[in-house]
Amino acid sequence: MILRMWKGQSNSDNASKYIRHVTQTVFPKLQNIDGYRGAYLLRLPLPGSVEFVVLSLWESMDAIKQFAGENADQAVVEPEAQSALSGFDEFVTHYEVVHATGQTE
Repeated sequence: MILRMWKGQSNSDNASKYIRHVTQTVFPKLQNIDGYRGAYLLRLPLPGSVEFVVLSLWESMDAIKQFAGENADQAVVEPEAQSALSGFDEFVTHYEVVHATGQTE
């Protein structure tokens, strides 16, 4: 299994707009991709801003490429998400999951 990690930042006023976009648009689309195994949206409130981390789980890099395209290390940040963010990573990090406990979708 592969964990895909990405970070973005928003101001406090736009944070809810970003959360809504990810949970109502992006995550439902991912459900339709073979090899997608779930995702987490993490929020860290900071003075005057909010940092987000998106973690998604995939069976393989081939599954990730169904979502991200051939250049799987490049972040996929839709225009609606970009409008809610003040900054974001242009590239993602992929980790091989070598051990997991608990439930993953």
